[in-house]
Amino acid sequence: MEQQLILSTNKTTMPEHLELQHLVELSAGSGDETHPNLLENKRPLLKRCPYLGLLLATLSSLFFSLCSVIVKSLVNIDPMQLAMFRFIGVLLPTVPIVIYTEQPLFPEGKRILLILRSIVGTVGLMLSFYAFRNMPLADASVIVFSVPVFVALFARVFLKEPCGIWNTISILLTLLGVILITHPPFLFKNDHVELNNNNTLWGAIAAFISTIFGANAYVLLRVLKGLHFSVIMTNFGAIAIIQTLFYSFIFGVLCMPNCGTERFLVVCLALFSYLGQILLTMSLQMEQAGPVAIARSADIVFAFLWQVMFFEEIPSKYSIGGAVLVLSSLMLVGVRKWALALPVDSQLRKKLGVLAQ
Repeated sequence: MEQQLILSTNKTTMPEHLELQHLVELSAGSGDETHPNLLENKRPLLKRCPYLGLLLATLSSLFFSLCSVIVKSLVNIDPMQLAMFRFIGVLLPTVPIVIYTEQPLFPEGKRILLILRSIVGTVGLMLSFYAFRNMPLADASVIVFSVPVFVALFARVFLKEPCGIWNTISILLTLLGVILITHPPFLFKNDHVELNNNNTLWGAIAAFISTIFGANAYVLLRVLKGLHFSVIMTNFGAIAIIQTLFYSFIFGVLCMPNCGTERFLVVCLALFSYLGQILLTMSLQMEQAGPVAIARSADIVFAFLWQVMFFEEIPSKYSIGGAVLVLSSLMLVGVRKWALALPVDSQLRKKLGVLAQ
């Protein structure tokens, strides 16, 4: 899920990039003040390895998918508290960055938006963690990862941005894929499906609602795009820790992980989350947002792999069909964003034709 430093890239090189993250996790911040020299310093390396950006994006997907495996494995710790540990992993490494850059920590005129973005993002991540816990890992990952498709819809509603035919097609493909994955009994009455299990049903509902919260978090990030990413991440991490701590205390799920494996996995959860975000940011400094969004689809592939390897759950034909539809919609979004980012006179843009319109 968890996913959001994708938004910290320079807007002059990646237009409309805020629609591309999955997030998933719905988890980081953004800004459009990435220093150009960061990209310039990497150009010699890019000449030696032109696909480095895509490789880093794929590695970020690997780390994010491992986070979902950890969440599903730690059955003795409530997902709400696991979200708190994950936010600690976001906050601690970001504080030195905001201090070093001397950014205003809580700028006037943006405070309500920062708080609202943090609340929405936190709820979205907690719901995605509940989905990972109660659903087959691959199914939950596919639904949670469909966030970028719905960003266009909410940007249309709240920001009055255009939502063209290609965005509409991608939304319909995603909804159809989600229906196949969740397999609602009122549509598939004659089939015996695992979703009859109440936990799985609630997990599917949590996954879908998390995409709604995640999409709205990106809309808020679009409004906050003038802020440095470290300011958004610091506020997000701090508010999210307080929020999840409060929820954990209220619902009586606050506890310390057991010594040994549990504490080790909790540390890995925080570490993998941060590594995934850093690699995603670096990939976007080297590559256009469209190809990176496509590379990030590897998250779904990893999820199917981990589901079979670690949990011995064979995906159903409906799960595979739904995943194909959602992947197709994500590919459509990524390729179109790539086409729109190309120069008007680019031969590749001409070959992509109507997608670049």
